Amino acid sequence: MAETSNDGAHMSAGIDLSQFFQVFFEEAGENLGTMEQMLLELDVSAADDEELNAIFRCAHSVKGGAATFGFTDVAELTHQMEALLDKLRRHELQPTAQMVDVLLASGDALKAQLARHQGSGGGEIDTTELLFSIKTLCAGGTVDTQALAAPVVATPVAAAAPATPRAPLKNDVRVIELTIGELPDMTQADSIVDLFKEITGLGTIEPLDGGAGQDGMRRFKVTTASSDSDLLDLFTFHVPRESVRLAPIGPGYGFHEGAPGAPPPEAPSTDPGYGFFDDAPGAPVEGAAAAPAAADVAPVGDAAPKAAAPKAAAPKAEAKAGAGLDSATLRVSIEKVDQLINLVGELVITQAMLAQNSKGIDPGLHQQLTSGLADLERNTRDLQEAVMSIRMIPMSMVFNRFPRMLRDLAAKLGKKVDLVTVGEATELDKGMVEKITDPLTHLVRNSCDHGIESPADRVAKGKPETGTITLVASHQGGSIVIEVRDDGRGLNREKLIKKAREKGIDAPDSMTDQECWNLIFAPGFSTADQVTDVSGRGVGMDVVKKNILSLGGTVDIDSAEGYGMSVKVRLPLTLAIMDGMSVGVGDECYILPLGSVVESFQVQPNMIKTIGTTGRVVEVRDEYMPVIDLEKVFEVPRFDFEHVSNIMVVVEAEGARVALLVDELLGQQQVVVKNLEANYRKVPDVSGATIMGDGRVALILDIGTLVRRSRH
Repeated sequence: MAETSNDGAHMSAGIDLSQFFQVFFEEAGENLGTMEQMLLELDVSAADDEELNAIFRCAHSVKGGAATFGFTDVAELTHQMEALLDKLRRHELQPTAQMVDVLLASGDALKAQLARHQGSGGGEIDTTELLFSIKTLCAGGTVDTQALAAPVVATPVAAAAPATPRAPLKNDVRVIELTIGELPDMTQADSIVDLFKEITGLGTIEPLDGGAGQDGMRRFKVTTASSDSDLLDLFTFHVPRESVRLAPIGPGYGFHEGAPGAPPPEAPSTDPGYGFFDDAPGAPVEGAAAAPAAADVAPVGDAAPKAAAPKAAAPKAEAKAGAGLDSATLRVSIEKVDQLINLVGELVITQAMLAQNSKGIDPGLHQQLTSGLADLERNTRDLQEAVMSIRMIPMSMVFNRFPRMLRDLAAKLGKKVDLVTVGEATELDKGMVEKITDPLTHLVRNSCDHGIESPADRVAKGKPETGTITLVASHQGGSIVIEVRDDGRGLNREKLIKKAREKGIDAPDSMTDQECWNLIFAPGFSTADQVTDVSGRGVGMDVVKKNILSLGGTVDIDSAEGYGMSVKVRLPLTLAIMDGMSVGVGDECYILPLGSVVESFQVQPNMIKTIGTTGRVVEVRDEYMPVIDLEKVFEVPRFDFEHVSNIMVVVEAEGARVALLVDELLGQQQVVVKNLEANYRKVPDVSGATIMGDGRVALILDIGTLVRRSRH
């Protein structure tokens, strides 16, 4: 958060509000994501109480934090969403598809509002239409969900993350008693007093005692416009939730009912009770919305609720569950992880150097040293694998965004589409996940728009009216393969060739099917008969291919007209440390990624056959593969002119195999991948470099480009 000279942003007691903002934004993002997923999975015809409660809790958590930090627009929208969700969970209304549409649209608007508060630019988000729709549904009416547009930016103003929270929700100002007790260090209570000094608009606080009394309690008089739930959410950052009590100012010296020394009550209290104890209902009822139950409030700093808690769960039990979730995860910046990976990389190089230099040591004379070096190698490998796994993210993080997108797109296009995902647990490097999301999004949209036919067309062809788009992720060798498959109309060869010729692209009738399918990657190429807001401008597939190639990946298309098509994206795992096989050619050493190595063998006389003038192939178990002589590819200088390379290593990439001709196999080892392009320049057929144990630099070969070289 940007710091300003505002007095409100200055933390006199060392309390930095910016860290709370960051926690709030992260938790709010998680809550909105969870809410969207649960709304998409909600069966409106048989909605489960626990599901509705969990959705309500997500909205309420966002509202509590937003009101605390003064984001009134977010709090207003979530408050209205709460009103609708509360009626649903109390069975005053029956869930409908319209309600799900409106709640999903509200979630989008909330994301846009939060992005604005984080400083992502843009003006205020116009939610008038959404608020009206929610109120209409609350009253039992119906709305036209097709007319609900994407969040509209109303007034273009320079947006920045507020350094000081704005005024809270305009509730009536009220006077309450705050009691803090059961703390190991009662000076913690002073941090609550400091909050009122620092947060403008929160209200005023004054002590009702001279300090911690004999009963170990502190009592304060608080004048505020914030609700109890908002105050509790903020206080929880500084003191345990169970140590705080809020109550109306009672008789006598500001004691609440039941406190030590409090006078006996004269008559039964008719006060609705704002505190989160004695089964109090929580925030006061506003408008049509009933106040949320105490057990449904999650503090801003707690982990996002992942599932609905039992209805009868007491607030303390839920607080413990939240603490458990919070302690199970730790937020760490990606820079720290990258730094850790670099340090482990240097450790691997040092370990390799020690292993290399200890080869001449007699194990009998230096048994402890050799044993220690063996332990070091094992521990280094375990450490490397553990550190690398930190950066790995399951593909479910990418796949989870598609159900919502497809639902909206299918509704807009008047189609029925099911999404099936396979291999969500397959892990990919975080940096790769961020870059692959956009290309995959376009491929999925493309399948829905161009591939899947309308329900009437599908029925006429004898297909089920609901089309299926399948997303598959899997590991193959040293790569990850992501497939987007649909059971739609497939590609029409004649139409593609005709369109290509209209665009001036060379497309002879003798093209193979594969070459024909690849035409859709040409810049400006589109098979759409008319341009819509979904597609048809011809700026999609060429960008998809360009982005994937820039990641060192490949794209393959397969299609059967009338049955559907499949797009396979193959990507390297791009780990900073990998297992490699080192091979010698002349005096040079090259590294082959171990995941690409199939086998190695010695060349026997007459095994290599010559094709034409330059092409050479080798027969391995009735299969002919191209031979690549690394000595010629890299122009390795050789001084023992009579030497003939007689070892072949079979490697595989992109579904094809080639045999590499080398002088010797030097062994397997872990290597640290150093980016050659960033440190030097792009070198053909080389994907990176590494430092060997003896200090020499060895090139890591790009098996994919070597395979493509053999095809040409």
